[in-house]
Amino acid sequence: MTSIGFVGLGSMGGAMAARLVDAGHHVTVWNRSPGPVATLVHRGAYAAATPEEVLKADISFSMLANDAAADAVLIPSTSADGAHRTHVMMASISPSTADVLDRRFTDAGSTYISAPVLGRPDVAAAGNLNILAAGPSIDSVEPLLLEMGKRVWRLGDKPSIANAVKAIVNYNIIHALQAIGESVTMTERLGVSPELFTELLSSTLFGGVAYTGYGNLIAQRRYMPPGFHMSLGRKDLDLAQQVASSVDFAPATMPVLIEVLDAALADPELAQSDWSAIAEVSRRSHASSPPPQSLKPLP
Repeated sequence: MTSIGFVGLGSMGGAMAARLVDAGHHVTVWNRSPGPVATLVHRGAYAAATPEEVLKADISFSMLANDAAADAVLIPSTSADGAHRTHVMMASISPSTADVLDRRFTDAGSTYISAPVLGRPDVAAAGNLNILAAGPSIDSVEPLLLEMGKRVWRLGDKPSIANAVKAIVNYNIIHALQAIGESVTMTERLGVSPELFTELLSSTLFGGVAYTGYGNLIAQRRYMPPGFHMSLGRKDLDLAQQVASSVDFAPATMPVLIEVLDAALADPELAQSDWSAIAEVSRRSHASSPPPQSLKPLP
């Protein structure tokens, strides 16, 4: 039986690892805090004492919060004896960090694949993630990816391309959140129900997960508990800015979205909320407010 490892058992990683355990695979897990490990052991997983132990599996996965976590956990844990092993990074890290990890694992004799995902924790638990995959030998891990998701989107042979595309997708989501927030602000002030207006959007011209799911959250101000933290949204916006810079492009709307997310993070209540709460920045604004310093070229 192919041995499987999973590092990083937060709300997303825990749900994804549980899919593999419930499918009957031999899964060894590690997490910085012990609670999620105990939960998965109860379901049939095996606890590892260190991330190095997890990475010794034939195929290992990681879902870590950001670049710093990936650096701290994975780089020191990469074994010099990685022959015939594969590691799949499923987090939204920067393309530059993905390139570093790719070199590190390749130099150790392992195969490295990037496979960031689209979906929130409930989508992960249901196995309905969309998985953006890039790197060599995707065929060898695709059956396991399809235990966690409904479709694998193959984006090329260079792993970091998947991370760049994921950042661009999230850039589009942030646009949708801002557009819904601005539109709801105007229609509410006209006396139109926000629930009715967001239903109008999602039922006619703007169907799909972003407008349906986030439209409902914004209309009803259901930002807690957060499915995706505001700080992670700001991280992903920074990643999108890095990608734009790498291809010599300055998106016109980038400065506006940076201002809105920074304003949300400066508010103690919004900073702890779901990233869809950026809509409240628009709802609280007035025509007399100073205009945003937008549409300036990026430095």
